[in-house]
Amino acid sequence: MKKLLFFPALLFLSVSLLSAQDGWQYLFNGKNLNGWEQLNGTAKYYMEDGMLIGETVMGSPNSFLCTKKHFGDFILEYDVLLEPAFNSGVQIRSESSKDYMNGRVHGYQVEIDPSLRRWSGGIYDEARRGWLYNLERNPKGKDAFHMGQWNHFHVEAIGDEIRTWINGVMCANLVDTMTSSGFIGLQVHNIGQNKALAGKKIRWKNIRILTTGLDTARWAPDPDVPVISYLDNKLTPEEVAEGWKLLWDGKTTNGWRGAKLDHFPDKGWQIKDGILTVLEGNGGESENGGDIITDRTYRNFVLQVDFKITKGANSGIKYFVDPNLNKGAGSAIGCEFQILDNKNHPDAKKGTNGNRTLASLYDLIPAQAATQQLQGYTRQTVNGWYRARIVVRGCHVEHWLNNIKVVEYDRCGQMWRALVARSKYHVWPHFGEAREGHILLQDHGNEVSFKNIKILELNNCGEL
Repeated sequence: MKKLLFFPALLFLSVSLLSAQDGWQYLFNGKNLNGWEQLNGTAKYYMEDGMLIGETVMGSPNSFLCTKKHFGDFILEYDVLLEPAFNSGVQIRSESSKDYMNGRVHGYQVEIDPSLRRWSGGIYDEARRGWLYNLERNPKGKDAFHMGQWNHFHVEAIGDEIRTWINGVMCANLVDTMTSSGFIGLQVHNIGQNKALAGKKIRWKNIRILTTGLDTARWAPDPDVPVISYLDNKLTPEEVAEGWKLLWDGKTTNGWRGAKLDHFPDKGWQIKDGILTVLEGNGGESENGGDIITDRTYRNFVLQVDFKITKGANSGIKYFVDPNLNKGAGSAIGCEFQILDNKNHPDAKKGTNGNRTLASLYDLIPAQAATQQLQGYTRQTVNGWYRARIVVRGCHVEHWLNNIKVVEYDRCGQMWRALVARSKYHVWPHFGEAREGHILLQDHGNEVSFKNIKILELNNCGEL
């Protein structure tokens, strides 16, 4: 019996020696929890057969077993076996201090997610900004994690890039600069008073880290996995290579003019600290500084804009705008990604079936995520900022809010014209059918801020 118990320890020692030779270091020695400390919750952490076990308990907040050492740039690998029905994750570059929520663990978390949304490998900013990288734009990554089996995670945190793989499938490709170093933590999620989830276990093994020679050890990113960046008014090298352009440089009015002017408005708009803000007016359409539009027109594209609304605010992002359609009072005419405080602005209850709410195709199609669970995440913000994404490929158009698709439609044919005929746009012949048009940010008399305005022009998308 002693020989059988000794063999796993001997095997672990030999693997550890081999790993030390190529720069890898094991964070768990297979014997005890030296080098680790438990923070926040009271979940159970212990060793069993060379594995590190986390076990749920009722009445505890989220628990974290954290390395005492902090790490900056690294490649981390670990294997995970999760029992059904509860959520977990691994903290990286995370922190805990008395002056932040009384020691609450916070920072980047590599998600372990058995739910129907299947966001394992996504990046959640624990106790801070919420979801930074879900997997709705990476459907291939949703199939990487296998319940009831051991799953191998590979995590790269190098500079401002955080990339994840599960079982060799790339899941996340995040660019963010908020935190450059911190501890690694193994989470056991709280279960409240749910007796059915008490005693559930998550098992970790082969937890190892590499902190040198990272450039040669990095894995090649999957080109089909999108880069999601939180750099302000700056493109990543990958975005530049793909052809993205900043529509607003974060400093000047270059590339923009008033929708009914040959220059940028003299009032009603403010540029400060990398943020473009339409200022508070009287609540009327285009009655203060007026709408602004891009100097040039666009046909097939992906447009991305971060925006922040004030209480009760109304605005919009319009595309296929023809400023000559409406030379009188009010806003210029085009398809509109609605920006609205649904809770406090009365327009949310007007229209039909919610088609004037946030991210809707205004007065035409309501914003609705594929599931109720996903719909909830569209209402969350990153430090108060929402992310709009508009995709146009010929007749086909999509609205995304916070990287979740909420509207999809075709702007060609009888069904489109029937939809328009029942809307306020019925007075404009062939509304929404223009081959190209300007992009517009709306002045609706309320304060709304914009940043990170960028566009990728698409080719070979077909024509109307």
